[in-house]
Amino acid sequence: MKKLQALWQKNSEPILYLVFGALTTAVNFAVYWPLCSLLHLWASASNALAWVVAVSFAFLTNKPWVFRSHDWSAKTVVPEAAKFVSCRLLSLAVQELLLLVTVDLLRWNSTGMWLLSSVMVIVLNYVASKLLVFKKKT
Repeated sequence: MKKLQALWQKNSEPILYLVFGALTTAVNFAVYWPLCSLLHLWASASNALAWVVAVSFAFLTNKPWVFRSHDWSAKTVVPEAAKFVSCRLLSLAVQELLLLVTVDLLRWNSTGMWLLSSVMVIVLNYVASKLLVFKKKT
C-alpha cells in the first residue's frame, strides 16, 4: 500500500492531467456535435465555440486539481488565464499547421495525423502549463 501511495505522490499530476484532458475532450465534443449536427452551424464556428468552452473547462479544472494553484484572486487568475489561453492558442496553431501540411498538402491519413497531432498538443499543453502558467513560486 505504501508503494502505491508513493507512486501516486510521484505521478498524480500527469495522471490527473490526462484524466482532465479526457474530460476536456468530452466537453469539446459535447459542445461541437450538437452545434454542428443538430443546429447545423458551420463546422468552423462550432469548433471555435467548442474550443472556447473546452479551454475554459480545462483552466477551471487544471488550476486547482492538477497544478494545485488555489489562489483565485484577480492578481493571480488574470495572468494565469491569459498565459493559459495564449499557450492553448499556440498549440492550436501548431496542430492546425501540422494538419494543413500533412493532411491537406501531403494527403496523409487524416485520422492518424489528427491523433498524432493531438498527442503532441497534449504534451505541449502540459509542459506549457507546468513551466509557464502554473509554475510554483520559489
